[in-house]
This record gives sequence, C-alpha cells and structure tokens, in this order.
Amino acid sequence: MVLNMHTLVRPLLLPGTLLTLATMLLIGCTTSAMQSPSGPLSDPIPAKIQPGDIVVGVEEFMRLPQTQDSGTTMVNDAWARIQYLIPFGNTHGTLMINDTRGVLYLTDDQGQAPVQYLDLRTQDVGFDDSQFPNEMGVASVAFHPEFTSIGKPGFGKFYTAYSAVAQADTSGYLNDDAGSHVSVIREWTAFNPRGREFEGSSREIFRVGQFAPNHNIGTIAFNPIAEVGSADYGVLYVALGDGGAANDPRDYSQSLAAPLGAILRIKTLATRSSGDAAADGHVKQYGIPADNPFVGREAEGIAPEIWVSGLRHAQHFSWDSRGRMFINDIGQNMVEEVNLGVAGANYGWRLREGGFATGFAVGGGQPGEVFSLAASEDEFVYPIAQYDHDEGHAIGSGFFYEGNKIPQLLGKYVFADIVNGRIFYIDADEVTPGVYQDIKELRLSFAGQERALQAVASMANSYMQGRRVDLRLGQDALGELYLLTKADGWVRKLVPLE
Repeated sequence: MVLNMHTLVRPLLLPGTLLTLATMLLIGCTTSAMQSPSGPLSDPIPAKIQPGDIVVGVEEFMRLPQTQDSGTTMVNDAWARIQYLIPFGNTHGTLMINDTRGVLYLTDDQGQAPVQYLDLRTQDVGFDDSQFPNEMGVASVAFHPEFTSIGKPGFGKFYTAYSAVAQADTSGYLNDDAGSHVSVIREWTAFNPRGREFEGSSREIFRVGQFAPNHNIGTIAFNPIAEVGSADYGVLYVALGDGGAANDPRDYSQSLAAPLGAILRIKTLATRSSGDAAADGHVKQYGIPADNPFVGREAEGIAPEIWVSGLRHAQHFSWDSRGRMFINDIGQNMVEEVNLGVAGANYGWRLREGGFATGFAVGGGQPGEVFSLAASEDEFVYPIAQYDHDEGHAIGSGFFYEGNKIPQLLGKYVFADIVNGRIFYIDADEVTPGVYQDIKELRLSFAGQERALQAVASMANSYMQGRRVDLRLGQDALGELYLLTKADGWVRKLVPLE
C-alpha cells in the first residue's frame, strides 16, 4: 500500500479551534498497514435498527414536471431526478428545487405548481450528464448570504455545482485525469434577485477533472449562521467524491494534492485575475480563506482549498443553529456513516469505512472487506453514527431538526437512505466523534396508515428493481423537512401526526 507523504505531516486544527479531549484523541494521521485481530466481517453491525417511538405524517406537497435522461448507461425510471429543496435566496416563502437533469425550479411554501427558473442545458456552460445520469448533472445550488442585499458584493449571486464536458484547460485541478468529465462550480449573477426566471450573467470559478462518471461534486453551501465579519461569512463549502469507480483506485481521499474525497472551503468573491497563478500553480477564480487548515503549504503540493479529507462520497452536509456541521458519507460495500465536521480532520477512507479497517489497511485484506479495530490502532476522526448494508445501501441527506411543527423531533438528527427510502434519526444534542449514537427508524403515516416509503414510491426499472426509492431530504427556511423521491417526482412534507 502506498501512502501519500503529506498525510503524515499535516496540522489538524484551525487556530483557536476548541474540541473536547475525546475529540482531539480521535484526530490524527494515516498509519501504516496493520495486522487484523480477526478475519473479515460479513456482518459488521449485527444489531438491527428498530422502529422508534416517533411517528410523523407525510403529506403530498407538489410534483415536479417529468424530465428525461440524456444518456442510457445504468439509468432507471426516475420521473424527475430531484435532489434538494432549499430556501430561494435564503428567504422564507419561496423554495428552489434542482433536477439533476439540468433544471432549477421555483415553488412556494404552499406547494404551488413549479416554474422553471433556469435550465443549464440551454446556457452554453458545457453541461453534461450523459455518461451516468444517476449521479451526474446539477448536484447542488447555494445562494450567497448577500443575494438580496442591494449594493453588497454578493448581491444577486448564487452558485451551481454540476458536471460538464472536459476541455483543454489549465484553470483547474486534475486536467490530465479528466477522462470522463469535470466537476464545475459556476457563479451566476441575477440582474433581479426577486425575479421568477433567471436573467443575468455567469462565470466558472472552479473545476476538477473526474476520471470516472460517479462520485462527483455534491453539496455546496454557505454556513447559514455565519455572522457578517466572521471568518466563515461568505465562505463556500464544497463536497467532492473520491473521483469515482470503486475503492478509490487513485487513492485521492488520502492525498492532499488533489481536492477529491474532501470538503473544500473557498471565498467565492475574492477572485484572482485571469492568468494570475497561485503559489500552487493553479489559476484560481476564487480566494482561499486564511484560516483554512492547510494554507501556506502549497509548495509541499497540498491543495489549500481542502478543509477536511478522507471521505468517499459525502454527497450531503448541513449545519445546525449551533454551527455544527453534519456530514453523511456513502460507504463502499459495508458501512454508511454520519460524521461531525472538524477542520483539518481525516475521516479515513480508503483505509477506514466507518469505524472499521478496510482491506487496504490490513495485511492480507481484500478491497471491499472490513475488519474490527482495536481501540488504539489509529487516530482518524470516527463517525457519530453508522449502519451497515443490512439496513440500507447509500446514506443521503440529513438535517438536525429545529422546526416548530414536530416537537418530538427536536434535538434529533434526521437522515435517509437513498436507495430504500428508510428515514432514521439519532439523539444529537450532545455527540462526540467515535461515540456511536443509537439509530432509530422514523415511522411514516400516509393518510392515517403507517407504511414504508418504499411501498409508496419505488422504481420498476432499476438495478434494485421495485426497491429503489432514490430519496433525498429538503429543508425550508423554518426548519421543516421534506421528502424528495426521484422515483415518482413527488415532494412530500413531514407533518405532525393528527
């Protein structure tokens, strides 16, 4: 096994970061291959997730228009590939929903018929989802905190994360490893931020090559509680998968040289002029926050954008009102995990999958296998919750519930499995990395009848025929939660059980 030398010497905390002693002991660097105390685990988490005491109602909210895939590789019968629901312009009343096939829609908090706000397929921005529509396309949207603030630098600006055709270019990372496509962040400036249809201009600010069509860019978001003047205000966080295929064949997640298998942190408005190369040799159309954990080490080949690393495919992250970031990382063969965001942390992939060693870390181990860990074998940052593939197959989005409608969910972190549509929760008022919270299943009631979401919305044509829901969660400005199912294109809202 080859380890990147930079993982052995990096600092791990921002100046002034306060962590508990338990957390600090869990943060460290990559260790060499170890000998397994036992053989590979066929069932890493034998205990089964039980239905919880909380039952919530599910109401139909609105349905998105049917769209079509542009490619045919491993596709399924998704009505619309709806990914996230977020407040439009960070305000209450209007909501934006992205269909990864290229379209952004607006609706309101009453579930009015959606209207098309922007279609990236018609914008001459290189948009391409043809190779693998299940994972490519428009992954996420983020509004600058000054989107509606007249006269501010961020007025009218929002950002999309999407897949695009690879071109001869020197402005991004891994230009020589873009055999499939590139993951892109584009800044859009709306002339009228209150308009119901986009009119304005745009510019590309970030790109990275992808050698395979999966494990692409995921959530992009601004910290919603960062105050004006704080180090986190106007700073964009970006989730990027490990580059694709399986088992991280390029070992990008344990390398700090390329911003894959990581969450990045950039200043979108602090731009460099075209052709002005940074110290690491890359032309940047964005700035690097001075308090990023690897700033000043570009000469060592380290990408200063990286905020945390060692992730496989963290499609989604979110914050609570206390400023804690929750990160959901999709596993390989065995384990799905929920992590807390800690600046400079390494979450272990591909040497760890959840709280287990992988075959890459164990002498004689094979890719896809996991092994038990002794208590003090290493110092990665470990999850706060995890489940194995007896329970689900790919962890999706999640939110710490702080709404007003369902008081039973207060203090719970609610998250979902993409594939089978099960929704889980943990007590998350006080959590510590490496201390695993008990997971319960949220019970759903449709028109007074308790049912599984899989029985309501699943795809007939899928590589998990009749069982794939393709579920994501959304959240409005008041903290209420929504279910977005690609199988049928419906958005449903969680409501109190009457």
